Amino acid sequence: MRRVLPLGFAFLLLGVLLTACAKSDADSFAGAVLPRPYRVPATALVDTDGHPFSLATSTDNRITLLFFGYTHCPDECPTTMATIASAMLQLGDEDRDDVQVVFVTTDPARDTGPVLRHWLDHFSPTFVGVTGRLDTITEVGTGVGVPIEKGRRLPSGGYDVTHGTQVLAVDGKNTVPVVWTLGTTAPELAHDIHQLLS
Repeated sequence: MRRVLPLGFAFLLLGVLLTACAKSDADSFAGAVLPRPYRVPATALVDTDGHPFSLATSTDNRITLLFFGYTHCPDECPTTMATIASAMLQLGDEDRDDVQVVFVTTDPARDTGPVLRHWLDHFSPTFVGVTGRLDTITEVGTGVGVPIEKGRRLPSGGYDVTHGTQVLAVDGKNTVPVVWTLGTTAPELAHDIHQLLS
């Protein structure tokens, strides 16, 4: 009897610990929670229809997913946008209605409004495309921790654009509390979005 009670207690304790661990994992974020959230500037940019667009005043959803990139990008940009599109499909209808996706081009010389709209439609017609002057876009990106700079010339005559590859969550207070790095999966992103909306 003395051996059974401690063993039973050990299993009970193990069960409690496993439950606590599972709850802790469910409540955690795959993305990085920023101790000092970035503040989104109210700088004026332009959407694909040519209308003024500000990341601070034109984003009225509870959560806005923000990504800086360009349509000629051969790898990270289409991969990240596909991940975001997949994550959005994994959300429930109620969550999805509270999320907006905004793509800011880092290559405004080539990414005109029609080019941006055509490219984004491959991922979702609801995604918002934003452009503007390169120096203005660079200033906005720097303000939220996304470095942007025109890169090297390519043999084709084009050029690479160097930019941060993180996805940012902008909340209703126009701050960025969570950032996801390259490699975050669609299920992880969907989980985190649900957590933020909860």
